[in-house]
Amino acid sequence: MSQSKLTRTQSSLLRSSPTIRSSIHSLSSITERDFSEASRNDLEAGEKEEKQRRSKKQSKSINRTGLIRIKPGLTFTLASLSLASFLLFAVFFSQTGTSENLLLGLIFLAVALFFASRNMAVINQTVLAIKQTSKKLTLRTKPKPVQWYIGDSKPEQTKPEEFVREGVQLFSNGDIYEGEFNRGRSHGSGVYYYYVNGRYEGDWVNGRYDGYGIESWSKGSKYKGQYKQGTRHGYGVYWFYTGDSYSGEWFNGQSHGFGVQTCADGSSYVGEFKFGVKHGLGSYHFRNGDKYAGEYYGDKIHGFGVYHFANGHYYEGAWHEGRKQGYGTYGFRTGDAKCGEWDDGHLVNRLPLETGPVHKAVQSAREMARRGVDQRRVDEHVMRAVAAANKAATAARVAAVKAVQNQMDGKLCEQ
Repeated sequence: MSQSKLTRTQSSLLRSSPTIRSSIHSLSSITERDFSEASRNDLEAGEKEEKQRRSKKQSKSINRTGLIRIKPGLTFTLASLSLASFLLFAVFFSQTGTSENLLLGLIFLAVALFFASRNMAVINQTVLAIKQTSKKLTLRTKPKPVQWYIGDSKPEQTKPEEFVREGVQLFSNGDIYEGEFNRGRSHGSGVYYYYVNGRYEGDWVNGRYDGYGIESWSKGSKYKGQYKQGTRHGYGVYWFYTGDSYSGEWFNGQSHGFGVQTCADGSSYVGEFKFGVKHGLGSYHFRNGDKYAGEYYGDKIHGFGVYHFANGHYYEGAWHEGRKQGYGTYGFRTGDAKCGEWDDGHLVNRLPLETGPVHKAVQSAREMARRGVDQRRVDEHVMRAVAAANKAATAARVAAVKAVQNQMDGKLCEQ
């Protein structure tokens, strides 16, 4: 700048002292050369400081033994490259000799290490990227939620679900089961309610009646006794709603074996049954006072037997489907008798009692009648089964009460 631009008015600044003038003169005497030399000196000082900083970093990387520390990731990478190089060498040069193999292997390893050393930056960046990726994956895991509570003490921890043995099961047809379970099936003691029909109280095995129990229906029928795989099997008593009853042996849900059948009209049968009907030997008391003892077939008098009428008459001989058929004797209360061959209840051929076929038929009829009356009894077995059924039914009702209580308390049945 020129002197005219600096002085706008006459002031005391132009009349400065010699000291001030010498200072201004010294500043104006600084040339461009001096400025370049100063900047060069500053650059040299900066380079020296940078070199000292680098030397400090290198000294830190040197351990006490004087060896340079190598990062674990870098060590693993170099080892991997070396192993891969050796494997490639073993594959491609397995056909040559031993000394040649060794020489080629060393050359191959040296080349691999040379390329690895020239690409140290790339290797370090790769290892760093892998570490960052693993950290991101670990951070993605959902942290545990923070639980807040009010007060000085922690809130009570919720207890795990309490599983119980007794439960309630509903079925699509309206039936209900209340009792014990095992692996999702009714097992143990329980009560099964039929939809507006009846119920069963007793023992269960794998979802079926098995053991002892009581089965009752809405019309009034009832059974007490043994069960096997869902059917009446063993000994038991069945009361029909009509007033009839059967007490004895059961097989696959039907009266089978020896038993006693009593009817509401006063008649009764004691003897053998087969699949629900009278079959075999037995004795029958009719409601009008008649009695028969002998053989049955298909729920009808069939074979040989003796029939005593209420008026004192009797018949001893052969029968066919409830009618006198074959050889036999019909005696009156007066002592008279008609002997011979019978057909459909009528005497067709009169013969003397001493005739061989007639005499043999009468003897056979008397023997079958005696055996029919002297049939074995199973009353004691039936009484034991009934007592066990009552006990099982009581246990089932207790289990049903527990099951309903567990359902009201929100407890889950063990499946």
